[in-house]
This record gives sequence, structure tokens and C-alpha cells, in this order.
Amino acid sequence: MTPSTTGTEISAIAIVRAPAKLTLSLRVTGVRDDGYHLLDAEMVTVDLFDTLSFRDGDGLEITGAGAGLPVDDTNLVRRALALAERRAHVQVDKRIPPGAGLGGGSADAAAVLRWAGITDTAAAATLGADVPFCLVGGRARVRGIGEVVEPLAFEPAAYTLVIPPFGCATAEVYRRWDALGGPHAGAGGNDLEAAALEVEPRLAAVRDRLRAATGRTPRLAGSGSTWFVEGEHPGDERIVVHAVDR
Repeated sequence: MTPSTTGTEISAIAIVRAPAKLTLSLRVTGVRDDGYHLLDAEMVTVDLFDTLSFRDGDGLEITGAGAGLPVDDTNLVRRALALAERRAHVQVDKRIPPGAGLGGGSADAAAVLRWAGITDTAAAATLGADVPFCLVGGRARVRGIGEVVEPLAFEPAAYTLVIPPFGCATAEVYRRWDALGGPHAGAGGNDLEAAALEVEPRLAAVRDRLRAATGRTPRLAGSGSTWFVEGEHPGDERIVVHAVDR
């Protein structure tokens, strides 16, 4: 069956949640000879999630915030199925906006690996730097190219997010970081902040509104475009999420 965005509704054989990740700090510690960036980051799982429904067949449907995303073999869900050597028709109901720096695609790939019983973080890293953490979940220090995930004690916490109506291309942000000659640590402990602001100048206005509304210094989530602060500060363009222990 050719991957498509439509399909006949039948009973799911499994339903798996794919929670977003929030990068609390991110340092770029080097670049390997193959171009991959080495990281030292702290990440936490939060209660914003996509839902994947698996059933017999071979296809991919995406609804919700990800409607319109490619559903061919470039999609991380399809790539994760290939890595796991499994076959299924997968429906993804997306609530994690693409390009927001919240690991939506990586969370979906990790959900596929969990469904397939794959726990190898090194294998997960071949799909992307955030996939190993999304596979482990909780709170962790993440190093290397993402494959080294060291679990940390769970700490209950709330975070207020502003997710702009535009995304940031992760690859472009890293290319700009390379061009800047790093390191360029942001005020919130994210080395990618300066590069992201150059790639997407509209981020500055979003950051400034969040600072004015909360009185706190916003931090950039991953490569952007989401800004966040600790604590609950709900508002018209702000959402509150909570840390979850996987």
C-alpha cells in the first residue's frame, strides 16, 4: 500500500502516546569530522503529546497540527518502522507543532521504536539527535550526538510556552551556528539562541513579549521556535505544560 493521508478507519491494534521534550539547557561542545554536532543538554518530557495508532497494513496518515507533512519514506515514522524492520499502518494525531523545537518528529519516531520493542539509543540516534532521549523519556542529561542519555531524578515542574505560528529549520540553525564560529551562549543557557535569532529574526519579538508578560528571562527550546519560562503564566498565546516522568 502506498503511504497516504487518507484511509479506512478500522480498529487500532495499539495506541501509543508520543510526548514532547523540552530542552532546558543546550551546549554545543564540538563538531565531529562527519559534521555531526556534539551536545551536552538537559531535557525533560512534558505533557504535550502526539498520539500514534497502529493497525495492520502499511501506510501513514497525519492529522491535527501536522496535516500536510510528507508521509513518504522521508518521514521519521516511516524511517523508524524501517529501522525496526516492522510493518504497520500508522495514524498520527499531532498536537506538537512541527518546527517548534519540541521534538515532535523525534517523539513520533521514538513511539514507533517503543511499540516495536527497540530500546537501543545508539540505533535511535541514527534517526536524529532527539530520538534517543524521547525513547528513554523523563529527565536526563544528553551528550554525544544524542545517543548518551543519563537519566536524572524526576523533578515536578511547570513551564509556560509560547509556540509561534512559524517554525525554525534545525539544520539551518546549526549551519548558522557553524558560520558564527561558536560558542554563542544565549541568556537562557542555549548555545543555539544567537543562530536561531539570525535564521528567524521574528523570534526576538516573541521572546520580548514573554519576558514582559512574566518578568522572567525566556529560554529557547532546542533550535526554536518555542520560547519558555519556568512556572505557570497562562495567557492568550501562552500554554502551560508540566514535566512528566516518561
